[in-house]
Amino acid sequence: MLRLSLFLWLSLIFLSCTQTEKKVSNPETATEKSTTAAPDINKKKTIVFFGNSLTAGYGLTNVSSGYVSLIQVALDSLDLPYRAVNAGLSGETSAGGNDRVDWVLKQPVDVFVLELGGNDALRGIQPEETIKNLGSIFDKVKAKYPAAKLVLAGMQAPPNMGKMYTDKFRAMYPKLAKEHGAALIPFLLENVGGIPELNQGDRIHPNEKGQYILRDNVWKVLSPML
Repeated sequence: MLRLSLFLWLSLIFLSCTQTEKKVSNPETATEKSTTAAPDINKKKTIVFFGNSLTAGYGLTNVSSGYVSLIQVALDSLDLPYRAVNAGLSGETSAGGNDRVDWVLKQPVDVFVLELGGNDALRGIQPEETIKNLGSIFDKVKAKYPAAKLVLAGMQAPPNMGKMYTDKFRAMYPKLAKEHGAALIPFLLENVGGIPELNQGDRIHPNEKGQYILRDNVWKVLSPML
C-alpha cells in the first residue's frame, strides 16, 4: 500500500513537471513560429529632400500640404517602395547646408534631392561660393553613398540683384548638375514664382495650390529615376 501511494505520488509529480514544461515551452514555440511566420517587411528606399523653407513647407497650415508629402502620396499610389524624407530647414544657406548634411547622411540615402541657393541669392552671396558649397554637399553624399542618385533643383536670383549676378546664378545649376552627374530640375518654382494666387502673402513661398505645381516640377525629373 505504501509502495502504491509512493508510486502515485511520484507519478503526480512527474505529470505536474511535464505539464509545466509544456506550458513553458509552448509560448517559446509560439514565439518561434510567429517570428518565423511573420513576413519580412520590405525595406523601402529613401529619397532625401535637402533644402530650405521651400522644401520644409514654410507657412503652410498643414505640413502634409508640402510638395515632399505630395510626392510621398504619389509614391504610395503607384506602390513604389520609397519613402520621402523632408530634410528642409527654413533659412538654410548653401554654407549652412554643407555643415548640416553630415548629420542628415546618418540615415540611408538612395536618392538625394538638393534644393539650396535661394537664400544665398537673397543675401547677395557670390555664385562662386554657392557653387563650392553645393558641390561639397554632393561630394559628401557620393562619398558615403556611391550608388545614390542625385537631383539638383535649380533656382533663380531676384532681378534686383542685377543682370550679371542673375545670369551667373542661373547658369550655375546646369553646370553643377553636369559636373556631379545629377538630374536637373531647371527651376523649382516654374509656373509658380511671381503668381500671386499660387503664393502666400509674402509672395515668396508657395501656398497649397502652388505646392501641387512644385510636386509636378519635381516629379517630372524624379519619377524616371525610380
